[in-house]
Amino acid sequence: MSKKTIGIVLAALGTIMAVLSLAADAIGIGRDPGIHRAQLLGIAIGVIVAIAGIRQLMSAPAQKK
Repeated sequence: MSKKTIGIVLAALGTIMAVLSLAADAIGIGRDPGIHRAQLLGIAIGVIVAIAGIRQLMSAPAQKK
């Protein structure tokens, strides 16, 4: 797998994780209304993974045509 592909996958997974954590109550997987520690942790990890993916994507060498 290329660096570019890994970066795209990480960025997408991190974004999805952060959005799901943020919207947990709205989609019915949260226990109590409001944002709690588990959701904050999920958001933080998702953002970190997304940032890692973007950095990986940016450091990938440009493909020659």
